[in-house]
Amino acid sequence: MVTAQTGLLTSNNEGSYANTGGTGERVLIDYKDSLVDYKVTDLPALSLFTEQMTTDTGGNVDITFNLPSMVMEEIDEGSTPAYQHTKLRSERVSVKEWGIAVGVTRRMIEDSRFNEIELALNESKRAVERHMTKHVVYALFGLADTTLGTGISGGAAAITKDTGEGPGTGDITDFAANVYGGFIGSGGTVGSGRLYDYGLTAATDLQRSHYVAAASGTAGMLNMSDLTNAIEMIGQHGYTADTVVISPKHYKSLLDIADFTSVYVASTPRDSGGELGPLENTAKNGLVGSLYGLNIYTNAYVPSTRFGVFDMSVKPMTYLERRALTVEEANPGFGIVGSYMSMRYGLKIIRPEAGVICINA
Repeated sequence: MVTAQTGLLTSNNEGSYANTGGTGERVLIDYKDSLVDYKVTDLPALSLFTEQMTTDTGGNVDITFNLPSMVMEEIDEGSTPAYQHTKLRSERVSVKEWGIAVGVTRRMIEDSRFNEIELALNESKRAVERHMTKHVVYALFGLADTTLGTGISGGAAAITKDTGEGPGTGDITDFAANVYGGFIGSGGTVGSGRLYDYGLTAATDLQRSHYVAAASGTAGMLNMSDLTNAIEMIGQHGYTADTVVISPKHYKSLLDIADFTSVYVASTPRDSGGELGPLENTAKNGLVGSLYGLNIYTNAYVPSTRFGVFDMSVKPMTYLERRALTVEEANPGFGIVGSYMSMRYGLKIIRPEAGVICINA
């Protein structure tokens, strides 16, 4: 639910902020030619977590996956082996439209001490980036949000270790209750739905839920056993874990563990002829080091009650784009000179074996 702003703001406004300030931020005379931007550490959610696809059709789109199905058999001389066919499963991706309208009045342009249009458009672009990051993270971690519709039953509840997998018994595979999918839930059966035999792994191991209770029930706590357990669960399905995504609280827990050391060293400043160094890259995208060969990412959008272990070489999610971000003039009248941005896309977890979500609380 979006909270409406009570009126369009400009640097010329006066209001309740402090004693003499205005609700539109006042600009100090020393900064009349430039504005101080706020700090942003990106989590490249789309490129990191999703396999990007495009479609020319709107609405719901079905993506088909091939499953291990055919087997060799011993045959007698002159006989013909039994004919076999390829097994498939399908994932339905829901494509929806999202938009944001930017309002700037002609009076704001005339009275402002800075470029109101440029400032508003830059912030709207940031808003789109924040929305995409939040949408991917909420869908990836199974968090509940009624606006995004993530979690179970349109955002009514989050996916937990007890959320079911099997047809008729759970919500993860029920498209009506969960359009964003999820990793393997409880109660699944090998050979039915999204689970199938792999290697010499026992069916009981393949059927384990990939939403697990962390060793500690305290938010922000991370134990080495959580990581080794997730590595083993992902490996049972033929995948190899390579990435851990954590919150700042979980990062603190790692720093407090003597076994965790950052792999990075200070870089040569670029103004001294050096290239972009690891520490500079850390500040940009949140990659803070490695552990057990896993890349560790931290970002404030990740909840302190959950963290995830993934195989990013195959991308656990799909991002299906029907129409990229389009900017048009809104022209609503009343002196407003604005822009309307919208895009049509869908998100879904399509590889349920390639991730494990550890839940602290």
